[in-house]
Amino acid sequence: MKAIQIVDQGRVAVIDLPTPVLTPGQVLLRVHYVGFCGSDLNTFKGLNPLAQMPVIPGHEIGAVIEEVASGVPDNYSPGMQVTVNPYTSCGQCAACDNGRPYACEFNQTLGVQRNGAMATYIVVPWEKVIADQAINVRDFALVEPMSVGFHAVNRAAVTDSDQVMVFGCGMIGLGAIIRAARRGASVIAVDVSDEKLQLAKKLGAKYTINSITENLEERIETLTNRRGADVVIEAVGRPETYTASIAAAAFTGRVVYIGYAKEKIPFDTQYFVKKELDIRGSRNATPADFKAVMAYLKTGACPIEELITAVVTPEEAQAALEQWRADPGSVFRILVRFGSD
Repeated sequence: MKAIQIVDQGRVAVIDLPTPVLTPGQVLLRVHYVGFCGSDLNTFKGLNPLAQMPVIPGHEIGAVIEEVASGVPDNYSPGMQVTVNPYTSCGQCAACDNGRPYACEFNQTLGVQRNGAMATYIVVPWEKVIADQAINVRDFALVEPMSVGFHAVNRAAVTDSDQVMVFGCGMIGLGAIIRAARRGASVIAVDVSDEKLQLAKKLGAKYTINSITENLEERIETLTNRRGADVVIEAVGRPETYTASIAAAAFTGRVVYIGYAKEKIPFDTQYFVKKELDIRGSRNATPADFKAVMAYLKTGACPIEELITAVVTPEEAQAALEQWRADPGSVFRILVRFGSD
């Protein structure tokens, strides 16, 4: 079978692998679409410390069940359209003991710490398969990244009385904007791309700020009546947005970080204390977050076509990643297509 492998910094290869063999409790999936995410781009750029190269990338999956092994419940059957929860958990670390296995200390996400889904077929435990026949197999590839943004809104305990600022309008940031807006919050979207900000507004942001062409501090003061935002969600992973999130938060506000900053960041920690901030990390997503995204997609309110920048073949993956690296602001999601719908 065909697979995509990031073999080294800046280099992708299309390789041939044997079709995986089922064991009891597993499901064989015929992969149709897999999304390239920011972690895949960072792996390609040599900036992902979690990736074990060479690696087959991909954990944003739209697939169809090809075959089921013994020990799989009867409600999973060939032909069903599915996505996959791509995380693992050890069951023994502090996160698992505390009922948060999605943040397992020893998590191995598909396409990062272990080989991922950019292949014609993959085998996964049946417990990781999420099916819904009302969702198109292509659209399933958007569920995981959007669910990460949904999860951050949960971590922030957003309510309809909150003013929420989201730094970064990529797929994960857009997921946070969608869920916060659906909860009735007033959302401020911040990005450097007018195109992304326009889409953020379409998805529920009440206000937008282009932090390159506008004065961020002045706009925050105006839009929040000098109070700051009740909730700030950082979905970029840059030093400047990490520190700006603290500055933008209201006294007693909540700051939630999703993005991984690659550099060490100096903070003026007096504001942690003076503002009595709740500062939280947000990692991966729960099955409930996946289901919430799927419920949203089934409303028909999501402009899905605008979220998909390109659909490419495995042979075009190298060029697609090079283009994304050269102009990151122009890309929402690139999907690699392995099969026909």
